Amino acid sequence: MSTDEFPTDRPAVVTCGLPYANGDLHIGHLRGYIGADAFNRALNTLGQQSIYVCGSDMHGTPVAVNAEQEGIDPEEFALRWHEQYRETFPQFDVEFDNYGHTHDETNTELTTEIVRTLDEEGYVYEKEIQVAYDPEADQYLPDRYVEGTCPYCGAKARGDECDEGCQRHLEPGEVEDPRSSITGNPAEYRERAHKFFRVSEFEEYLTEFLDDLEGTSNARNQPRQWIEDGLQDWCITRDMDWGIDYPGEDGDDLVLYVWVDAPIEYISSTRQYSERVGEDEYDWEEVWTDEGEIVHVIGRDIIQHHTIFWPAMLEGAGYNAPRGIAATGFITINGKGLSTSRNRAIWAKEYLDEGFHPDLLRYYLTTTGGLQQDVDFSWSAFREKVNGELVGTIGNFWYRSLLFAHRNYDGTPDAAVSEEVRERIEGAVGEFREAVNDYSLRGVGGAAARLAGFGNEYIQRNEPWKLVDDDPETAARVIRDCVQIAKAVAVLLEPIAPGKARALWEQLGEEGDVADAGLEAALAAPPRTFDEPDELFEKIEDDRVAELEAKLEARVEEASADETETESHDATADEDEGVTDELEPLTDDRIDFEHFQDVDLRVGRIEVAEGIEDADELARLEVDVGFETRQIVAGIKQLHDLDELAGKKCVVVANLEPAELFGYESNGMVLAAGEEADLLTTHGDAVPGERVR
Repeated sequence: MSTDEFPTDRPAVVTCGLPYANGDLHIGHLRGYIGADAFNRALNTLGQQSIYVCGSDMHGTPVAVNAEQEGIDPEEFALRWHEQYRETFPQFDVEFDNYGHTHDETNTELTTEIVRTLDEEGYVYEKEIQVAYDPEADQYLPDRYVEGTCPYCGAKARGDECDEGCQRHLEPGEVEDPRSSITGNPAEYRERAHKFFRVSEFEEYLTEFLDDLEGTSNARNQPRQWIEDGLQDWCITRDMDWGIDYPGEDGDDLVLYVWVDAPIEYISSTRQYSERVGEDEYDWEEVWTDEGEIVHVIGRDIIQHHTIFWPAMLEGAGYNAPRGIAATGFITINGKGLSTSRNRAIWAKEYLDEGFHPDLLRYYLTTTGGLQQDVDFSWSAFREKVNGELVGTIGNFWYRSLLFAHRNYDGTPDAAVSEEVRERIEGAVGEFREAVNDYSLRGVGGAAARLAGFGNEYIQRNEPWKLVDDDPETAARVIRDCVQIAKAVAVLLEPIAPGKARALWEQLGEEGDVADAGLEAALAAPPRTFDEPDELFEKIEDDRVAELEAKLEARVEEASADETETESHDATADEDEGVTDELEPLTDDRIDFEHFQDVDLRVGRIEVAEGIEDADELARLEVDVGFETRQIVAGIKQLHDLDELAGKKCVVVANLEPAELFGYESNGMVLAAGEEADLLTTHGDAVPGERVR
């Protein structure tokens, strides 16, 4: 793992959490796969040799349970979903260099080899543990065959995680009041020998690993608490038939836990790509065992697996650790938790059937909020994003510039790019480069959008339509500038909206694919002539949004009325499902208006946000409250990308008694909603110090 700025002279691989071969894809899934695709494309635009690999996660109890319910073999069940994913991803321009699955020969052999190495190195041992058992079905119950209560927070838990509460990983035997999902009867715990991986021996290594890790702050900070709490060794076997057999005679009838073989598919898929194109073009061993660059894009609910278990396995088996881990936030729908059982989701197929271009969704999901922040999808917000930024800014500039250039000059005018425009394009290229190294997809898209916004302002300021006759030389220079800006926007936007960038590239008459163009192409001269352009973005009308919202509401109501079974949850890649629509009930205790008036709520603007050393959750904020700048300590260190908070408005309790936290005086309180500390802000132009009433 290196810390050199991208691009480096070492090969890179970008991965995304494997889709669990167990159900349809929706926009919650797509946020991760599109995000990883965009990041890989951006690396390539920088000049970094990088590939994007993934694969379907075929194993685990949900596959076995659902296959059994359908009366078919688990492999047949999982392969059916695997093939559907292979067909769906390209429709959103998610282009994997290799897409395999965890049950194929490469991953089976590599998983067996890695587990044998861990065993030989002394990192695996056997221990008797309590395992749930169904007396009526006469079988042990792995993972999702067990339902009960989380021992840590008391919420409903299923198998290997508390998916409706604290989302902690749960070891076999930890679920309280277990019931069998096979018969519905109470289960009992019986002793059974299982294999354990000595994660606890890697505490020092993992601490150093996290110190060097790049990516989103939640992926870097959350694991530290687990290390401080004391690492527990990890049970890596399960009592079931479906999966990869534990190697060796003493494995009995156990299979490996799905979270052992699933991340190994990252290596296997890279290896398959290398074998297909040849090691001279791309050497998988250079990436995984030498000095390559490894970046994982994952969901927030699988941080523990990727920052504790996985790097410990890699270190123990002699492989490279990831350089960066970027964990996405969850997706909500109209402010409510995504729920597949209630059909409160925007399905991948549904989106395409509505006739929307995939780039519109790619742009919305990558540029709405930071990568690690939760994103609320609504058709009305989608319309505003598309109409305002894609149609009104980028599309408007592209069309008006190229149309004027074609009608007046048959293409690019014979003039030099002005110094002002050259410097502005160079600035946008710098913003793009910085955003990639900050793992900020919003910054990548923002660099292109801001440059297009400058282009609109530039053409409006110079009014070339008035100069064509009176000052033709200046008119030609202005339009030459605008065509260059249009081309530069296409280069910078390609990772986010590859289809539309490709279309603009073709309208310019450029040769090759914009995806193969590096940053230097942003200032390379466009073709001398090109045809009359088409408008690349179409406005979404209000009545169309009303129709879509009505459809969604009707589906949700119908599904809620007919709901008769528990919603299944992906153990590996259903990363957005951790959002629950269960809300804390309203309190019956009321306060009178006079007491409420005693609370002095003010609009604040965060000027500085930095983590407090040795504090897991606390951050020190400097907040402008109009009359002064206050220091406030807030428990948001693991829940926000602190680097992105500067300039953000928030709501502050200004008359709270000062308190000392971790040696810092906190002079106020920043208000936030929910467990993820969604900061309360203002919708309009309220200034710091203005009172909230």
